[in-house]
Amino acid sequence: MHPIMRHRNEEEMAEEKKRPLRKEFKSGKVLKKLMADHFYELDEAAKSGSKKIAWCTSVGPAELLRGMGFLVYYPENHGAMLGATRMATELIPYANAIGYSPDICSYLTSDIGSFLQKRTPLTKAYNIESVPKPDVLVFNTNQCRDVQDWFSWYSRELNVPVIGIHTHRDIGPIREYQIKDIAKQIEDLIPALEKVSGEKFDMDRFKEAVALSRRTSELWRACLEAAAAVPSPWTFFDATIHMGPAVVARGTQEGVDYYELLLAELKERIDSGVGAVDGEKFRLYWEGMPIWGKLRALSEQFASLKACVVASTYCNSWIFDQFDHEEPFESMEVAYTERLIVRDEPFKEQYIRDCHDLFRFDGIIFHDAKTCPNNSNNRYGMPERLSRNLGIPVLTINGDLNDLRCYSEEQAKTNIEAFIEQLEES
Repeated sequence: MHPIMRHRNEEEMAEEKKRPLRKEFKSGKVLKKLMADHFYELDEAAKSGSKKIAWCTSVGPAELLRGMGFLVYYPENHGAMLGATRMATELIPYANAIGYSPDICSYLTSDIGSFLQKRTPLTKAYNIESVPKPDVLVFNTNQCRDVQDWFSWYSRELNVPVIGIHTHRDIGPIREYQIKDIAKQIEDLIPALEKVSGEKFDMDRFKEAVALSRRTSELWRACLEAAAAVPSPWTFFDATIHMGPAVVARGTQEGVDYYELLLAELKERIDSGVGAVDGEKFRLYWEGMPIWGKLRALSEQFASLKACVVASTYCNSWIFDQFDHEEPFESMEVAYTERLIVRDEPFKEQYIRDCHDLFRFDGIIFHDAKTCPNNSNNRYGMPERLSRNLGIPVLTINGDLNDLRCYSEEQAKTNIEAFIEQLEES
């Protein structure tokens, strides 16, 4: 080996040893099994036809689908896996080549690229050759218009029906007419779903799914709010991994069971004074999407700077404790319309101020995701207003959820170091 190369490798190894390790959770093994079982069940059903499969957007009417006997698959979850495994960047151009702009959602473009190239992270993780073929595609535009276009492409490609809900946007106070409108849209999905499933709608089964989703949400909220403890027992980066069941296992007993286990472990850490970041000195808030392909690098950098990212708007997106099984349609509408992503600027700012009261963070990191304008809240002066009103510094990082060509790691690293120095001096 060339002496210079050997010296460089030795330096890299020494640096690796100095990096703070993420503290693993005992519940992690249960999490891995839950996620594996989710995909194995879908794969078996797709091959055997034993159950109908509905694709659903991540903040779509999963409880209705569960209540009607469908297995539910979430393409956005697959998109996040493409980002985390760094497959996304090389697959996105294949979607661009058939007319999808590089400026639109990189979940969409990487997922379509994955389909076109017949490559999926499910193969390496679970030895599953492909995502499960859907019997129906169900969207909710409470996230963005991209999900409708995404599912419409698969509808044309696979000759599968696509149906959905069109949510109001830029909402301040939620009004009665909005609740009635969306509740009626949810009810109107039933005939089309009955046609696909071959089964009649069962109100009791639907109510049970709604009740289980509510309990999952209550536990997930308690897990996230455990980070209000000082030191925090976990970080935003931990939560992005452990939120998997809040997405894919809503409406199931498995989701409830998992978060009871995780919450107990977080409480144990708090009682023992165990912090996720050794010597926690600064507490931060992450606003916007994760940078999936850089979670570990960012987690280690913040930990090395004694900074704990204690909370985020992103992970809170799967709290639906407005659900009420006694009024399932109306409560689903409220839950799915109270998402931060569809609210107006004053609501969003107040939400972050309330989070500041709870988590007592010292600064805010805004992620300006190139292909996700709906989940990038730094573009209309919010960082400056919050900095002024809360009296804390803010930093904007330019990047993307999946497309790492939009992210400069060196620039982000330098900016984060300077931001922590600013906190040191304040």
